[in-house]
Amino acid sequence: MTKFNRRHFNHLLGAAAATTLLGSAAHAAPRTVTVASLFGEDKPETKIWQRIRDQVEKRLPGRFDFRIVQNAALGGEKQVAEGIRLGSIQASLSTISAVSSWVPDSQILDLPFLFKDRSHVRRALDGKLGQEFKDKFAAQGFTVLGFINYGARHLLAKEAIATPAGISGKRIRVIQSPLHTELWKAYGARPTAIPITETYNALKTGVVDAMDLTKSAYAGFKLHEVVPYLIETSHIWATGIVYLSQTFWKSLSEEERAVFAAAGQEGARAFDDLIIADEATSVASVSAAGGKVIPAQNLAGWQEGARKVWTQLAPTLGGLERIEAIARS
Repeated sequence: MTKFNRRHFNHLLGAAAATTLLGSAAHAAPRTVTVASLFGEDKPETKIWQRIRDQVEKRLPGRFDFRIVQNAALGGEKQVAEGIRLGSIQASLSTISAVSSWVPDSQILDLPFLFKDRSHVRRALDGKLGQEFKDKFAAQGFTVLGFINYGARHLLAKEAIATPAGISGKRIRVIQSPLHTELWKAYGARPTAIPITETYNALKTGVVDAMDLTKSAYAGFKLHEVVPYLIETSHIWATGIVYLSQTFWKSLSEEERAVFAAAGQEGARAFDDLIIADEATSVASVSAAGGKVIPAQNLAGWQEGARKVWTQLAPTLGGLERIEAIARS
């Protein structure tokens, strides 16, 4: 028969405690990651987070529970950004426009007719410029995992307004951003800042006559029901960010940060492809429902108005030389 003394007892007690702790860690409840999406299951804004979730789960099984809250149930981009900073929301996407109040010179990415195409945007943000803005957003409580492209913004209107002269005097909904306000003032329009979640009713009730948005979001918000014309101005390439709450980011281990960073970057690349495919689907669905997609006219006139905005905002965006350098890159 084995004799137990105090040393044996303490050893067994310590082993049992260690086993209990390991078991508790192995069965610990996963950490909740609340993700805000403006759209539903079928849109890239939600699909990207499903993709990121799956990548994280593959590398870190059972550690995180992604709760993707869809259809703007947590508010518009500004409200979500405030939640991200406070830490009540852990992750989302945002247009640069919606978060530019925290990093004002990031508005340079929204300058009208600055970028030639989608590839031009990607080249600019894959280098020094992208890292510069990641650092500036980090200083404001946002951890940027990657940059995304929502596609070109186009004019949406109740009438077939194809020229700059046609928008003069019209009331137009704009993003809550000084750049967007000045852009439409340059064409003689009357801009009004309205959150995206309130835009449909504002257009329906006649508070505003027009707005601008990407093709994907035009269909996603069913705006063809109240502004049946999409005029292909392609005046701004809508850059955005995949971002986390810095409070959440700082709570992660080094291993977890590496996994989230890799998943976010991969998701950002995939998002661009999802948007391209979704734009084609969106145009088809809008056209089938009675919406009309028409080409813009007098492109030189649209560009001339845009140059006024370049000159006006240059002092706050690093100077005209910097703007020109990005345009040439």
